[in-house]
Amino acid sequence: MDYTRYYLGALLQLAVIAGFFVGGAWVFIGIASLPAFGLIDSMLPNDMKPRRISNKTLADIPVWLCSLLGPAIYIAAAFWVARNPGAPAWQYVGVITSCAWMSVIPVVPATHELYHQRGKLRRLVGRYCQICYLDATREIAHVVGHHIDVATSKDGDTAPRGTSLYAFTPRAVIVSTREAWGSESDNLEKMGKGRWSIGHRIYRAILAQIIFQAIIFAIGGWTAVAVTIAGMIGARFWVESFNYFQHYGLVRIEGAPIGKRHVWNHLKPLSRIMGFEITNHADHHTNSFAAFHELVPDRDWIPMPSVYVCFFSALIPPLWHHKVIMPALKRWDNEMATPAEREVAREQNRRAGWPDWFDGTPATDGRLAAA
Repeated sequence: MDYTRYYLGALLQLAVIAGFFVGGAWVFIGIASLPAFGLIDSMLPNDMKPRRISNKTLADIPVWLCSLLGPAIYIAAAFWVARNPGAPAWQYVGVITSCAWMSVIPVVPATHELYHQRGKLRRLVGRYCQICYLDATREIAHVVGHHIDVATSKDGDTAPRGTSLYAFTPRAVIVSTREAWGSESDNLEKMGKGRWSIGHRIYRAILAQIIFQAIIFAIGGWTAVAVTIAGMIGARFWVESFNYFQHYGLVRIEGAPIGKRHVWNHLKPLSRIMGFEITNHADHHTNSFAAFHELVPDRDWIPMPSVYVCFFSALIPPLWHHKVIMPALKRWDNEMATPAEREVAREQNRRAGWPDWFDGTPATDGRLAAA
């Protein structure tokens, strides 16, 4: 089971492709999996078991499949457009939303797994399969920005307390793009080249997108291009929204060591499986080269619900703030934060109009054991 469970994402992707070829209401298979999996995941107990996987090659097969099937879904969508001229608008909605959601889960965690590992081919495939959400330079800001700055004020992926999902997401799109391109320009400058010289990876990302859209056009014309671009734009914003749940409100003093307590974990079974353990987050931030199946659930964590539940609750900010994240942050502040982190947290609470819930008990080494 530890090997086979991770094929669930690829099976869903194949079902979506089949749904596009069958047509009709079946084009909604992809987007319908979001509420269906969310409901199932929310009812299951937390999965705290480490994986018993010793063969890395076998473990990687579903990662590669999910990455490569991402662009394949868009190609299937182009064929759907070509085969269904004059299809009703509601079917276009199904195709676009299914493409968008399938670009988030499982493509994001699959490509994330590839570009975090050593090996040029793995990183190449992980990078360019990110065309599914218009961000083939994403790993630059993620690896050299987010993994260094996580939970600090410099991290664009960590939402300050009081921020709604609607305020966070568009800003995160801008910040992550700016950081990726700026970091690449800085690197070129260090090598004695122009900041926007021909070696800049943004040009290769644009070329990859042009080539892919040319294939889409050859299959389904401009309508297919419009459908895929709409799905990719939706996916791009959706991708950023998931950082909101995994880092919201946490605090770290810039330059301080990164501990397991500086991220949230979502350890429901489907969250772990469909995310290739990306929601098993603590180990990943303390050892970013560890393969997904090597990550061990943090048993000192403050419980968080399914990542699907977090998404749906965040659509209603008062529900997210008062029922999900504020109780978790209250525990974090009083049980895991250092004195310096508490001061930053208290100020964020004040700015957000939240209660001052600090119990006045100084943090001790024992209470910071989870760090």
